[in-house]
Amino acid sequence: MAEVVLRCEGLRKAYGTVVAIDDLGIEITEGETYGLLGPNGAGKTTAISMIVGILARDAGSVTIDGQPHDVHRTATKRLIGYVPQELALYPDLTGRENLHFFGRLHGLSGRELRRRGDEVLDVVGLSDRAGQRVRTYSGGMSRRLHIGVGLLNRPRLLVLDEPTVGVDPQSRNAILDNVRQLAGQGMAVLYTTHYMEEAERLCDRVGIIDSGRLRAEGTRRDLVTMLDREDEVELLADGDLAAAAQALAELAEVSAVDVREAGLRLLVAEAGPNLPQILATTGRAGVTVRSVQVREPNLESVFLHLTGKALRD
Repeated sequence: MAEVVLRCEGLRKAYGTVVAIDDLGIEITEGETYGLLGPNGAGKTTAISMIVGILARDAGSVTIDGQPHDVHRTATKRLIGYVPQELALYPDLTGRENLHFFGRLHGLSGRELRRRGDEVLDVVGLSDRAGQRVRTYSGGMSRRLHIGVGLLNRPRLLVLDEPTVGVDPQSRNAILDNVRQLAGQGMAVLYTTHYMEEAERLCDRVGIIDSGRLRAEGTRRDLVTMLDREDEVELLADGDLAAAAQALAELAEVSAVDVREAGLRLLVAEAGPNLPQILATTGRAGVTVRSVQVREPNLESVFLHLTGKALRD
C-alpha cells in the first residue's frame, strides 16, 4: 500500500467567535493528487496555511511522512513544497537566478545547486528561457517558474494553491501535465483550484469544504454516487421512435424514456456499460441512431448540491 504522506486530524482554527476551520481531517498518500475545493470564504487558505506550517492551529494534528508537524518544526517543513497563489519571484533576476536564490534558502550550494536548478528548469519547460529576466516572461511562464521554486527541495508533499490563475490555455495544460508527472513519480500533491474541469481531470480524490467543514470526500465516482442521479442519454435517431421507446422502457437499467422530435432521451443507470444493449434494442425496433450523447452527473453537480454555490462564488 502507498504510504501516507500527509495526515491531518481534527484541525480547528477560530478568529474570535468566527470558526474558520472546524474538525478538518484529510489524508494524502504518495503518488496521489488530492483536490481541496470550496467557494470563496470556505476556509481553504486557512487550512493550507495550517498544513504547511505558517499558521498555528487551535486544535488537531498534522503529520508529514509520519513526523509531527507545526509552525516550529523546520525538519518537516523541508519535506513540503509550497506554491502560493500570489507569485513570489524577483522580476529583475533571470529564471535561473531566481531558482539559485531560493535554492540557497533550502541549503543548496555549488554544483548541487546548479544541477538542481537545471533539473527544475527542465521539469517546468523553461530551460531555453533560463537566462532571461522574469519580467520578460508571460504569465504562464512565471507560473511554471513559481512551481519550479516549490520543487527545488524535492518535496514529499507539493501544495499548489490555484496554480493556473490568469494563465493562457497552453500554459495551463503544461502546468497540469507537470503536476500529473510529479504525482506519477510518487509525490503527494494537495491542489486547490477554481476550475472544476481541472479537478475532474487531475485529482484522484476530492474534498469539498464549506464554512470550515469537510462536507464530502472521495473519488469522482464516489461523490457523484451521492447524488443518486442517473446518466442522461440522448439519441439522435430516425424511424419508429414510439416503438423504440416502448422497447427501451422494458430494460431494467432504463428508468425513463422520452420521445423527442429528433430522437429519444433516456435516464439510465451506468450508461457506459449499457449502451451496447440500448443501441441493439433501438435497432431491433427499426430505429437508426445517428449520434449518441451521454451526460453524467459531475463534480459541479455535487458541489452545487453540497454548498448551494458555484465553485467560483
